[in-house]
Amino acid sequence: MTDIARTGRTLNRNARKAAHTAVSNGEMLEAAGSVIAARLQIMAEGMVDPRKADLTEMSLMSTEKVQAMSESAQAVGRTLGDIGGRLNANALDEAGRASRAAAAVAQAATPVAALQAQYAYAVGWWGRAAGQMLTLNTELLKGQAEALRPIHDTAVANARRLKS
Repeated sequence: MTDIARTGRTLNRNARKAAHTAVSNGEMLEAAGSVIAARLQIMAEGMVDPRKADLTEMSLMSTEKVQAMSESAQAVGRTLGDIGGRLNANALDEAGRASRAAAAVAQAATPVAALQAQYAYAVGWWGRAAGQMLTLNTELLKGQAEALRPIHDTAVANARRLKS
């Protein structure tokens, strides 16, 4: 597969992931609105007659948020750790490549050979940088989706439960 085809597939996959995340976010916002409305009604009814207050539902209001946010924070931490490790490995690899390129330039027998070595490194670097950018973009989209998943799942489940 050519680099252009691979890049095209990566861009297409990134676009699909971004679109799916946007749809999921809309669903989450809609669910959150219905959950807030239902819970406000529950709280209002509890204030009118405290004996009939739905204490179970009222306690879920905070514990569910804490649970979902904790899971979201863990997902962000995993994503950032993975990205940091990969970027560190890329930087070490590139330092080695730059060192070898500098040696090739310094050891070149002619000025033309030196320019060819420098050009080969620059073109290679450009391709590696573009590939790393696409990989980073994909990882960030994946991380965003993973961070929002627990919040989305909780909001959607609550909306379904409170609707019935």
